[in-house]
Amino acid sequence: QVQLVESGGGLVQPGGSLRLSCTASGSIFTIYAMGWYRQAPGKQRELVAGITSGGSTNYADFVKGRFTISRDNAKNTVYLQMNSLKPEDTAVYYCYADIQVVTHREYRYWGQGTQVTVSS
Repeated sequence: QVQLVESGGGLVQPGGSLRLSCTASGSIFTIYAMGWYRQAPGKQRELVAGITSGGSTNYADFVKGRFTISRDNAKNTVYLQMNSLKPEDTAVYYCYADIQVVTHREYRYWGQGTQVTVSS
């Protein structure tokens, strides 16, 4: 069994910053890509950013220059530093991880979601 636990969401004013964290634990053999999606009310879930095990990153156009994704492989943790937040960034943020478990099968696991609200 594998679990992804997120933290770091909350309420922030426009222009402010938040840092999300997501840690994987359980019967993990290898973690490949990790990243973040978000879903705003009434909208589809959309990719925010991803990072490979080697550190290569990709970002949605709407966060480029404002958000930074990173990971600590020793801690099985992925981070999302969010700066210059806008009201339209308000959403539930979900982390994901592509994990090869001890049986050597690979699955995509998801966190429980953390609410980010940008409002004055």
